[in-house]
Amino acid sequence: MRLVLASASPRRADLLRAAGIPFDIFPVDVDERFEPAEEPGRAVARLAEAKAGAAAVFHADAVVLGADTTVVVDGEALAKPLDDADACRMLRLLSGRTHEVLTGICVSGQGRRLTRVETTRVRMSRLSGDEITWYVSTGEPFDKAGAYAVQGLASRFVEGVDGSYSNVVGLPVSTVYALLHELGCDILGSEKSP
Repeated sequence: MRLVLASASPRRADLLRAAGIPFDIFPVDVDERFEPAEEPGRAVARLAEAKAGAAAVFHADAVVLGADTTVVVDGEALAKPLDDADACRMLRLLSGRTHEVLTGICVSGQGRRLTRVETTRVRMSRLSGDEITWYVSTGEPFDKAGAYAVQGLASRFVEGVDGSYSNVVGLPVSTVYALLHELGCDILGSEKSP
């Protein structure tokens, strides 16, 4: 059964490739805003389902994978920063604290839809104003939930990860694999992926 990743995220594609899971890419355009007062776990699950559903319209013969990630601290969901000031604000909130990374995953196909939310706790070291300014100036925080990339330059600020590391990057690969297995997909092939 063919797997379609409903995402343009290069990080999600890299994670699937690294795990040897063959797939095709089909980015979808879904409004990623949370509903007013929507709980973050419910929101990422809903958005993952919306992405999978949008791609399934074009790939009825495939299993479709949708995902959405957010960072949560003090009950506030931190999406992708809007600008430098927003990135700085997010990094100040995360500085010296533990936060949660939530990813909603939905696999849809063969008349079934399975959805899970993976949660990972991340401890961030205390960041100075100069460190925040430097990091934001690198451009890395943009297009990343919570304004940091655990696999990039921000790795120097991460003291610990409790749970799935790949979840913090953007896709909990072991959960995806388990869901595909539960759906009955044979994905042990060695086909080339994009």
